[in-house]
Amino acid sequence: MSNTSSSSHAVTVLGAGSWGTALALHAARRGHATRLWTRSVEHFEAMRGERVNRRYLAEFPFPAALTVEHDMRVALDGAQLVILAIPSHALRGALVQVRAELQALADAGREPDPRYLVAAKGVEVDTLETMAEVVAATLPGAHARRMAVLGGPSFAAEVARGLPTAVVIASRHPEVADWIQHALADDSLRAYVTEDVVGVELGGAFKNVIALGAGVCDGAGLGQNARAALITRGLAEIGRLCLALGAHPATLSGLAGLGDLVLTCTGGLSRNRRVGLALGQGQQLADILREMGMVAEGVNNTLSAHRLAQRERVEMPITTMMHAILYEGISVRTAVHALMQRDLKPERD
Repeated sequence: MSNTSSSSHAVTVLGAGSWGTALALHAARRGHATRLWTRSVEHFEAMRGERVNRRYLAEFPFPAALTVEHDMRVALDGAQLVILAIPSHALRGALVQVRAELQALADAGREPDPRYLVAAKGVEVDTLETMAEVVAATLPGAHARRMAVLGGPSFAAEVARGLPTAVVIASRHPEVADWIQHALADDSLRAYVTEDVVGVELGGAFKNVIALGAGVCDGAGLGQNARAALITRGLAEIGRLCLALGAHPATLSGLAGLGDLVLTCTGGLSRNRRVGLALGQGQQLADILREMGMVAEGVNNTLSAHRLAQRERVEMPITTMMHAILYEGISVRTAVHALMQRDLKPERD
């Protein structure tokens, strides 16, 4: 695999789950000196000793350019690109620590000035802030202005394997998106850029809700017709909410909208679809999540989407159905029946 550019950078990935590890593997293969940070001492020691993330991506040994780190100050020191791959519900807390370590480095005359790429997909449940808004509220202003967000159909295991993938990088500052685009793009990863941060973030977060619903349909044996209808109508309701919040319509038909939605609703590697499948088969949510041992962002995203829809007075019937199943104790059969019995209306409504 050849690189599209010979320039090398210092890349730090915060978060050693499957997605953070995949991005770190890609950056290292791309020729960047890459540090993968984990909060857990046990996880750090295991990865350092075995040179693989056995917990999440056991098939992919670390290349020489990839090192692991537990000390966040060391991880941030000298970084030119910081990829934020911490789950959305934990990002704010991690950024408080990032800010403190940046100040410590500045006091020592070593303050880095990296670009930041938000790889987490979600909306905070309590504040209803997107991850970009969390970054803006938490990091120093000069740092927050060097931020972009990542979207598009991209399973971690396939990125780790180097399979062809297309993503979109969104920033309100085109020079930031352009820098990150050229730093990450190569023969296996094609990166597009956009200024629609809102559309990329919300499309990436709320497709997880629809993926849960698609899994429920399949798990309950409702058929492929039902799945196709749910994906199509799901895109329509995501679009209504995204547009109400300022997204560009074209984003919803692009990689961060339709592309990510189709992948997550149909792909066998989708955690959110797997949760939906198990729910459709009658399993309890707590048991499903405990057995998976990984975060399924759609569970929290359902709560966020439902609250945003109520605040913006946007009708989102599939989100309402998933909220009822996850948080109101309503059975799958009852929720689906209620969805199918809604008043008849024109398709564009």
